[in-house]
Amino acid sequence: MTRKQRMLRELSAVQFAKWELHLYLDTHPSDMRAAALYAEYDQKYESLLAAYEEEFGPLTAPSGEGVEWLKNPWPWDIERCD
Repeated sequence: MTRKQRMLRELSAVQFAKWELHLYLDTHPSDMRAAALYAEYDQKYESLLAAYEEEFGPLTAPSGEGVEWLKNPWPWDIERCD
């Protein structure tokens, strides 16, 4: 597994945990422990995202500056899609 794949997998896992906590907090808004955990995962996600984008470029369209995400190479230009 490449570094890029490992970073994407970790980003995905943290984003999943954030989403699950978000859903839990929708029904348990007074659970301060869950709110603190959500804040921790949110900070971790932002840190991981910044590190990923520093090394590999924008992950999503809003992450880039203007049309940065449209610039070459496209994913299928540099790696094989299986």
